[in-house]
Amino acid sequence: MSKSIRLRTLLLKFLIIFPAQLCNADELPAGFVYVDQAIPGIQIEPKYHSDHNFVGKPIDGYQKPVAILTKEAAKALSEVQKELKPFGLGLKIFDAYRPQQAVDHFVRWAEDLDDVRMKQEFYPDESKKDLFKKGYIAANSSHSRGSTVDVTIVSLYPEIGVELDMGSAFDFFGSMSWPHSNEVDASQRAHRMLLR
Repeated sequence: MSKSIRLRTLLLKFLIIFPAQLCNADELPAGFVYVDQAIPGIQIEPKYHSDHNFVGKPIDGYQKPVAILTKEAAKALSEVQKELKPFGLGLKIFDAYRPQQAVDHFVRWAEDLDDVRMKQEFYPDESKKDLFKKGYIAANSSHSRGSTVDVTIVSLYPEIGVELDMGSAFDFFGSMSWPHSNEVDASQRAHRMLLR
């Protein structure tokens, strides 16, 4: 978990890779759900459907601003959502199922060493040529199974959706984003422990 704080849920026994059109389909394959329909009150901010991500533009394969997961993964997240609610907290998902088309886009971007327009925000202290070696970018992703999510914790009131301060932004490539980083303060470490 080097790019962001991640909640890893149940993994499927078999690798399931969907066609890129999955995120554009209204009906999902058996065993998969739209997260916002399966988990009441969960917030979704699909970073790769927008241009505010480390590539700087929408990522291939993200046809709609949705989050898709296996039923098992959604059930696990639903339990977490229920545990957080009495404390005025909930979950926000940045990424869930990731089509292989998107993974391939990340790889092409990482191999283009001249494209550094998002460096200052997302990897200011890392050399782009080292992103593969350090594990920030990979040719295969557990997200493509539909059982991994990028998630954070948000407030439900008084203002809905304010993220707890985890000390680094989503998809920040650097040691500050590592789960046990000493580069963040005590309250940020506490928020990370709560998320874990």
